[in-house]
Amino acid sequence: MGLIRDKDGRRLHIKSRLMGESLVSSSLLETLELVPQERPFPDIDILKIGGQSICDRGAKAVPAVVKELAANKKKHKMFLTAGGGTRSRHIYAIGLELGMPTGIIARFGSTISKQNALLLATLLGPWGGVEIEHDDIVKLPNYYSQGCIPVTHGMPPYDFFAIPPAKGRIPIHRTDVGTLLLADLTGARSCIFIKDEKGLYSDDPKKKPDVEFIPKISAKELMQKEFDDLIIERPCLEILQNSEVIEQIQIINGLEQGNITKALKGEHVGTIIYKQ
Repeated sequence: MGLIRDKDGRRLHIKSRLMGESLVSSSLLETLELVPQERPFPDIDILKIGGQSICDRGAKAVPAVVKELAANKKKHKMFLTAGGGTRSRHIYAIGLELGMPTGIIARFGSTISKQNALLLATLLGPWGGVEIEHDDIVKLPNYYSQGCIPVTHGMPPYDFFAIPPAKGRIPIHRTDVGTLLLADLTGARSCIFIKDEKGLYSDDPKKKPDVEFIPKISAKELMQKEFDDLIIERPCLEILQNSEVIEQIQIINGLEQGNITKALKGEHVGTIIYKQ
């Protein structure tokens, strides 16, 4: 890229394809030629440990999940994220009662997710578990070279800048979204959501027993179905569909021993949602 001067000779500009262009121009975005997106860490596996589904169950669920993760350390470079769970919902409810804006409520969620990340990192300590911040992502190779299992909170760093949703004020970009964005950023080998259900159903199986289990579906088709309830945050579907490097995500029941290991091996466990 070269430098050019204004006609009056007073100002220098960096010559580039975007020089003098509006970055919201539809015609520009359609004609802009892009090189393929880099995948900085294509050999890592992103796993989200559900807050309400796993962390909140305490001794009934967390130790078994931790041990299975630790057992896979030698074969897989795992990067864990933590959800917020019940405590997030509690602080969301209080915030809504007090008229808090979406950005403050999102900040509340980040603090709870961070607590669960610390919990998981501490329990994984004997196997190299270490809590890291989002800014430390570029240091992942250093963590893996030292035998670590990095853990971070799953909330994306919108916080005070959270986008107000169409309805209500609960932030729509929460820990599922943060996990998938992390997978897209790193170009991860896989993105696995560890929940307490087999996978995706046509409705909430905890409330309605006669619902259909869906083992595999495209993000585009799932968006079109407009289910009343989903096991994953809705913006994840659009993010997956638009991703250049993530082809699918997998939702598994982490309470069933062996499912995490199978998913890390690439086996179809639970539900796969893929980019169409």
